[in-house]
Amino acid sequence: MKIKSKKSLGQNFLIDKNIIKKIVESGNILPNSTILEIGAGTGNLTEYILKKKPKKLFVIEKDEKLVETLKGRFDKKIDIINKDILKVSENLISKEKLIVYGNLPYNISTQILSKWITNDDQNNWYENYILMFQKEVADRILAQTDSKNYGRLSILSNWKLNIKKIININASCFNPIPKVESTLLKFTPKKNYLKLKNSKNLETITRVFFNQRRKKIKNPLRQLFKKSDMIIDKLKLNTELRPQNLSPETYYMITKEYENLRN
Repeated sequence: MKIKSKKSLGQNFLIDKNIIKKIVESGNILPNSTILEIGAGTGNLTEYILKKKPKKLFVIEKDEKLVETLKGRFDKKIDIINKDILKVSENLISKEKLIVYGNLPYNISTQILSKWITNDDQNNWYENYILMFQKEVADRILAQTDSKNYGRLSILSNWKLNIKKIININASCFNPIPKVESTLLKFTPKKNYLKLKNSKNLETITRVFFNQRRKKIKNPLRQLFKKSDMIIDKLKLNTELRPQNLSPETYYMITKEYENLRN
């Protein structure tokens, strides 16, 4: 039966077997691994994950027609969660740490990643993420200080995660063929990162700074701190710089000061 993709769900099914193999290999699945696949679609990636014989494979798929396809194809070999990924509490899926695979719907990919990073209650549920993004989004995640793609997403992504680019993926590897290229990234948790009381504060800080991207940083600092000079001196900030010139670590320290003063 031919499955028609739904534009509303951002569905583009990966069909290139060589790329699928590379994706699966990058997760380093062992016999005791527990896997979570986001948006399994017709099950092309699922099939290759199962060939690695993991201990358990959970699949999240929102589309009910695709759920029926997956049930018919894999029966009891997988555990299907028929929900919207943005409404799932991932830390309740398994007591084991999960290797997460996701050909993420492009229309909500940054929302999914941001949700996982900023959820302070569930930091220990995953071993790593192997996620596919629209290339333009991946470029923003990977962007370094002083580059045009550097911004809020780069800063947030690099806070708790080490990020590695695995491969660029041509549009012709999908059906239907999307209008954009894709990039596969691997994320592993950092052992050491600056702890914040509430990760939403990092989102607030970066929003204030990058809403004034072309202005010097003294403007957002004045907006955020009544005694901005004190923060400038303490963190030895050069007020002639603009938001894209500050390192991610500087934003984490600014956020820490913001939290300290609010308490």
